[in-house]
Amino acid sequence: MQHYDFDTLADRSVDHARKWDSGIVHSKFPQVREDFIPLWIADMDFQAAPEIRTALAEMANNGAYGYTYSTDRWYNSVINWQKTRHHAHVEKDWITLGYGTVPNMHVLIQAMLAPGDSVLLNTPVYGPFAYAAEHNDRGVITVPLLKHGLRYDLDWAKLEDVMATQHPKMTFFCNPHNPSGRIWTAAELERMAALCLKYHVLLVSDEVHSEHIMTGTFTSALELPAKYLDNLVMFTSPNKGFNLGGLKLSYSIIPNAELRAAFRKRYAANSVTSPNVPGQIAMTVAYESCGDWLNQCEAYIRENLRITQAAIDAEFPGWELMEMDSSYLPWVNVAESGHDMHTIAKTMAESAGVVVGIGDDYVANAENFLRLNLGTSHAVIEEAMTRMAQTWRKMQ
Repeated sequence: MQHYDFDTLADRSVDHARKWDSGIVHSKFPQVREDFIPLWIADMDFQAAPEIRTALAEMANNGAYGYTYSTDRWYNSVINWQKTRHHAHVEKDWITLGYGTVPNMHVLIQAMLAPGDSVLLNTPVYGPFAYAAEHNDRGVITVPLLKHGLRYDLDWAKLEDVMATQHPKMTFFCNPHNPSGRIWTAAELERMAALCLKYHVLLVSDEVHSEHIMTGTFTSALELPAKYLDNLVMFTSPNKGFNLGGLKLSYSIIPNAELRAAFRKRYAANSVTSPNVPGQIAMTVAYESCGDWLNQCEAYIRENLRITQAAIDAEFPGWELMEMDSSYLPWVNVAESGHDMHTIAKTMAESAGVVVGIGDDYVANAENFLRLNLGTSHAVIEEAMTRMAQTWRKMQ
């Protein structure tokens, strides 16, 4: 088996990465250190799998970048990936190629909800879920997650009450959850599906963060009993797993033909037709040939998580790292630290030169949290933890 190099990072100035851009970072923290380390925006600094880079180089060197279509090879790569990686049965007709998970959310809301209808969210949660509703004149209903120790749980009583009395028409269910990386169990997933079916709430499962599993077992919504599949829309992409977000390609899986037709009709109304040429090639090759790369990437990130956990335990009194089942984005509770998240983030940027995310971006119930990014080399994580520890000692 080939050994892949994750210590050698890509030059992020070549792809104009937002997370590394000095102007963008200075707009957030005007006094940030010039040698800053960005542990915020959720993309990775690793070079893509060499199989993907070779395929894209061949495409680039061929010199033609015209209109294309969703190929049978691409469909088969999706079907086989979901079967082998996630034990999920998918039929070709269920799959619709899209231009990104966030755009898919907007299209789905436009297709399925009338103005004034509401989307149900378990908070804290990925901010664009709420933006997709609000930007389309739909409402947002939030049910806070219950924090039990270092893990989140769903508030089942509150969820059922809200569904029964406030009548949301759709829920964006993030599995694994973003933030925190909590994987919902098969039993929890089925319980949510049963509530949605009972109260006529469309279950939309966002499974984008399912490719990097740190511990435990991920269950896709596609593995639900057949009676729930007619009320399901699943969104995913290889963008987090293989770091392909800039290629603007994703897909939906919708078993219900009527829902699928309505979704596609809305896409057609916006004249979204031809796929992105490099995106389709990269996704196909990732799913066909890059499973070993993903496994090694996952193991590499797991070591970064160990480094981070050890540093927080030893050097950051008052910080709690939530148990992270998946992804590369630790969620840190600083409620007992003696400082608010804004002060910590500002001081870390200016003194330590480490840029972190803050809870403001996660809709609600995230007032005391920071988010880190482990999608970089061991050396960068070790340097970031060292700098942050030195700064934190001065803040005590």
